[in-house]
Amino acid sequence: MRDEERGRWFVMPSLVLLSIVTIYPLIYVLYLSLQRRLLIFDVSRFIGIDNYLFLLKDDRFFNAFKNTLYFTIMSVTLELLLGLAIALLINRSFRMKGLMRAIVLIPWAIPTVVSAKMWEWIYNTDFGILNYLLGVKINWLGSPFWAINAAVFMDVWKTTPFVVILLTAGLQVIPKDLYQAARVDGAGRWDIFTRIVLPLLKPVILVVLIFRTLDAFRVFDAIYVLTGGGPANTTETLSIYAYKVLFQTLQFGYGSTLAVVVFLCTGGISIFYIRMLSRGVRL
Repeated sequence: MRDEERGRWFVMPSLVLLSIVTIYPLIYVLYLSLQRRLLIFDVSRFIGIDNYLFLLKDDRFFNAFKNTLYFTIMSVTLELLLGLAIALLINRSFRMKGLMRAIVLIPWAIPTVVSAKMWEWIYNTDFGILNYLLGVKINWLGSPFWAINAAVFMDVWKTTPFVVILLTAGLQVIPKDLYQAARVDGAGRWDIFTRIVLPLLKPVILVVLIFRTLDAFRVFDAIYVLTGGGPANTTETLSIYAYKVLFQTLQFGYGSTLAVVVFLCTGGISIFYIRMLSRGVRL
């Protein structure tokens, strides 16, 4: 038996287990999305694609999709920029470098629910330290404009360390000889960054984008604890909307439809980034 065939037999139990854990629930959710199922009224009947047709006319769905898209773009962009800047700083040689790296990781080590409750107090209009330091009295979580941006800022604070970890690991793989050769050739810091660091760091950046984009697009606990989707659904994301429909109104049919849409969106994002990553590897 060849090594490849032997390897397939070793992987087979894991594939079977993953199929049971993931494929069966997915098929069942697709089945539920084609039904009108209301547990409160004991209603359960097949309606085909009516849930999907209703979704196309659901203003609350499009509002949740817009909020999710805004949150994802803003948080991932800021996390990548800040994470890259911090990674470049802590990649240098200086005293107490290990302690600085440990301090950077503290926000990421704090559970998301704890972080959300902590920031809820920081954003408090009357007693929050943020208004005290700024000398203002902004209703951070009660204003439609400020609430979504407050959630973005909290997520950036929480997950930027994760970006820093991966980018720092990528920076340490770059050979030191390349920097020295570039300096000998007269290259400045900007030339070294744009022509050496960024091209060699591209695969790591794409991996960071895959993880963070998927995580941000499926965000639930951070915003749910911080704002509950309010005020007036201005911070309600697709995951929060699906949760409310499924478990608060017990509309299992339409809630499953929303879950399928979230799955399709995350699947599309994954395929897009994986293709970009594979092209980068071939280059």
